[in-house]
Amino acid sequence: MKAPTFIDRVQVHVRAGRGGDGVATFRREKRVPWGGPDGGDGGRGGDVVLRGDASLDSLLHLYYQPHHRAENGMPGRRKQQTGRSGADWIIRVPCGTEVRNAADGAWIGEIMHDGEHLVVARGGAGGLGNLHFVTSTHQAPRECTPGQPGEERKLLLELKLISDVGLVGFPNAGKSTLLGAISRARPRVAPYPFTTLHPTVGVVPLDDERTLRVADIPGLIAGAHRGVGLGHDFLRHIERTRFLVLLIDMAGTEGRHPADDFFCLRRELEMYGRGLDERPYLTVANKMDMPDAAKHLEEFVARTSVTPLTISAQARTGLDTLIATLAERIAELERAPPSAAPPAPPPP
Repeated sequence: MKAPTFIDRVQVHVRAGRGGDGVATFRREKRVPWGGPDGGDGGRGGDVVLRGDASLDSLLHLYYQPHHRAENGMPGRRKQQTGRSGADWIIRVPCGTEVRNAADGAWIGEIMHDGEHLVVARGGAGGLGNLHFVTSTHQAPRECTPGQPGEERKLLLELKLISDVGLVGFPNAGKSTLLGAISRARPRVAPYPFTTLHPTVGVVPLDDERTLRVADIPGLIAGAHRGVGLGHDFLRHIERTRFLVLLIDMAGTEGRHPADDFFCLRRELEMYGRGLDERPYLTVANKMDMPDAAKHLEEFVARTSVTPLTISAQARTGLDTLIATLAERIAELERAPPSAAPPAPPPP
């Protein structure tokens, strides 16, 4: 069986550290026959923490390491010394990772930014030493309490890639070729459907300070909102893109009319829901260097009333205009005032 190269949904088992036990000890000093209790408390158990890491774009490492456990706290010591707390266990995850309880699907949280932390299992409290049980009538207590167990749970982690621009189109529309032409990403390119089996993110430099993150989303087909083809497995990655590029094979190399592809893509985004049909987008006509592309373009404009930006990813024509247009549109989104509508609740 071939080993996977990309994982965007994985189940992990996490266990926080147990708290250290409290101790019952007494002072033993020269010339102090009745030194009294001095047992210290146990240390707190370590937490299990998710941390966003912008260098990751898959949950593959957790597929091979599904069990994670934080360090236990140390027991207390004499002379009222508290035991050392257990070290936290840090799990690196890509930005855009959603976290749910695997048992009931309850929402726990999400990691959206590099360096962001989310505690998913809290360590147990340390036990109490016998010093806490001293009373006026109980001067030499031998009671102490054990440390509390840490939280233990199974989590479902689901990655939804975060990018500025998402390339959306039918298989063989040229999305991977385009991403390779405008960035240093090297997605697999081949002349057959579903060459791209997982999203690929490329960084497009704009100037010395600004860049664009562009995601190549695997090809959609009619019925994708129902799970046909790669369906839901990759439509959800579009949710975390700020802007969409509908890439149309204007040459009709697969035997479909470009206008039909455009209407189908818009319909699939609308049927999938979650606001994808309201996401700002740019229509781009690819493969304009091929025969019949110019004829199809005229028919496309007549049927859709949309004038697309024309490029050829293979011949690398029109790419500078495309990048400049995307940079301008993203800048407009950044300048736009935040929506007054309340944030949508986490998806079920």
